[in-house]
Amino acid sequence: MPRPTARVLTLLELLQSGGTRTAAELADRLGVEERTVRRYVDRLIDLDVPVESVRGRYGGYRLAPGHRLPPLMLGDDEALAVLLGLAAGRRAGLTTAQRTAGETASAKIRRVLPKHTARRLDALQEALAFTERPDEPDRPDAGILLTVADAARHRRPLLVHYTDRDGRHSERTLHAHGIVSHSGRWYATGHDPRIGEDRTLRLDRITAARTLPGSFEAPADPDPAQRLLSGFATAEYRHEVTLRIHATAEQIRAHLPAAVATLTDHEPATAAQDPAAERWQRVDIRAQRLDWLPPALASLDRPFVIERPDELRDLVIAFADRLASHARRT
Repeated sequence: MPRPTARVLTLLELLQSGGTRTAAELADRLGVEERTVRRYVDRLIDLDVPVESVRGRYGGYRLAPGHRLPPLMLGDDEALAVLLGLAAGRRAGLTTAQRTAGETASAKIRRVLPKHTARRLDALQEALAFTERPDEPDRPDAGILLTVADAARHRRPLLVHYTDRDGRHSERTLHAHGIVSHSGRWYATGHDPRIGEDRTLRLDRITAARTLPGSFEAPADPDPAQRLLSGFATAEYRHEVTLRIHATAEQIRAHLPAAVATLTDHEPATAAQDPAAERWQRVDIRAQRLDWLPPALASLDRPFVIERPDELRDLVIAFADRLASHARRT
């Protein structure tokens, strides 16, 4: 027969699954009387677990938000999922400035894992390999991250202190639309009401953020990820490139993603044509350098026309000559 302590922990696990559980339901699951359930609930409350009673016809017990996280009851697969999620998050840059938080959380879970589960995890981590080595991610402050997220959810203006890539400090108001994790970095997308334009700010460059009174209207198309990619593709850089490429949008996107290029139908499909068929499309790119474009166009391997700049045309011709020269060697 299970010991009372084991039943109390089972009760906690049942309550953590969510919703309100009646005393009769809990008594049936634990194999005890309802008065014993009430005694177990009192024991959890004595341990500072925030259990609250719900009165009425559909009343019972449920976990309430507490001032600290109560003990969590995880199954083997759940514990493995959490640990692998923490490892994957660190690799993908989904961590905050408190970089030790993930490590200490992993250590706490590993300490209480059953030996056979720990062995399974060790075996998986030893067998697991990645094809790419990620760059060191930029980690935002956890408090700033949560402040921006709360303001975006409730449509509240933010006052942020920001340092740009040139080291200039500024104070600005932001109507945050959302948060995006992209290539190991965190970004806040939103609207700057002072200048009347959309802005994308790196969260690790925000040194302070606080919510202001008032609210703002959500944009008609609030997709933060799409706004981020569009902002990257249209940002001010040294070169403005215009191409015409005969291909499908999917073929072009495989080599020139949305963060790099914008596509426009140069030859719109007629009613009789397949919208997914290859056709001439206008491709606009803004780039700081042009040397990466000839290899990208070569790997695309579709007919293209360079409208501007002439410098890119010269680079492509020189790249083609080098390839031809290498191919003739024996």
